[in-house]
Amino acid sequence: MISLGAKVDTHRGKVSIGDNCLITSGVKILSHDGASRLINKDDFGYGEVKIGNNVFLGVNAVVLRDVTKGNNSVVAAGAIVTKDVPPQSVVAGNPAKIIKTLEGPFPILNDRKKY
Repeated sequence: MISLGAKVDTHRGKVSIGDNCLITSGVKILSHDGASRLINKDDFGYGEVKIGNNVFLGVNAVVLRDVTKGNNSVVAAGAIVTKDVPPQSVVAGNPAKIIKTLEGPFPILNDRKKY
């Protein structure tokens, strides 16, 4: 599920999103970097973001280009993701850092069954 308040920006790049993900309000996923050529004239800013299966992105998290979020991972609200997130990890902060490793089995995040 992708919240109506989330933004997936593929202006110059690619974003792939796995199955059973929850992307909450205010999340921004950027597959490009508009300032990259000022830093490196050979970097045209194109990038790719890969989000695995069963990933949760908290309110107002920002995911920058060229990062992969592994399966069953959690990105805390307000986190700025600048590097890959390993599977089964919780990351938080600016820049996002691993604060916990998760152990399965994992529920399907957007399973609408009532328990």
